[in-house]
Amino acid sequence: MIRYPIDVATRVSPNLSALIESQVNDPDAEQPVTLASVRAFITGLLPASLNEAERLHHFDIDVSLLDELDALIEEFDEDALAIDFARSSASESLSRLIDAVMNDENRENPPTLETIKEAIASGLSARLVGDGVLEDDEDDALLAEIETLIRRYGADSPAEEFIRYE
Repeated sequence: MIRYPIDVATRVSPNLSALIESQVNDPDAEQPVTLASVRAFITGLLPASLNEAERLHHFDIDVSLLDELDALIEEFDEDALAIDFARSSASESLSRLIDAVMNDENRENPPTLETIKEAIASGLSARLVGDGVLEDDEDDALLAEIETLIRRYGADSPAEEFIRYE
């Protein structure tokens, strides 16, 4: 697997990121999902007349998804794994837990994803349920969610980068 020296997902718009993530998570999608397969999916959705218009340069202010995808393909190749271009963030429940660890006054260093996993395993999520920060059913999936982030980004990734509040 190629690791890019920069976080390429930060260069992708939220709309394209959401589309890529939906394609990656589609159980019927061919594996692995590449930028080329995401492009084929988008062009398959467009009517022929609009598809032709997309091939021409247009002068609107917003960059279309195809233009954005074409720029990524030009820079990273059409065989690049699409998952690398999808932004990941924590659920609101996990974001609250990360925030609680970050605001721990006994902490000297910013928490990593591994630190958050250890905090969950040590019962922090149960304590936050008891404190009313999390709902009873919210803490059930936190360990699986943090393990998914660790597999994708590594245990040493700063947890703060994944916080998202809706």
